[in-house]
Amino acid sequence: MNNTLMQLAQVLEQRKEQSGDKSYVASLYEKGLNSILKKIGEEAAEVIIAAKDGDAEQIIYETADLWFHCMVLLAQQGLNPNDVLNELHRRFGLSGLDEKAQREQ
Repeated sequence: MNNTLMQLAQVLEQRKEQSGDKSYVASLYEKGLNSILKKIGEEAAEVIIAAKDGDAEQIIYETADLWFHCMVLLAQQGLNPNDVLNELHRRFGLSGLDEKAQREQ
């Protein structure tokens, strides 16, 4: 499964070299951070609506859109999925309450 994330990360990096009129992702990069953040907000809202409706297929579809746009953000910021996966790994086995307490220090 991580292979899919890495393949997508490579494509997102390649899109940085393309023109916005030829690639949706390149157009987001050209529009800048605020446009990418707006898309993440829109997609998050769509995940919430799908969950409220209880439509599993739609939840999956909208979550894929949200993850995709988060990956665009990571690439735009010079980060990649491994950075997030490493953080999740760091938290694995750590109580959510303990993790939160560590952040508050």
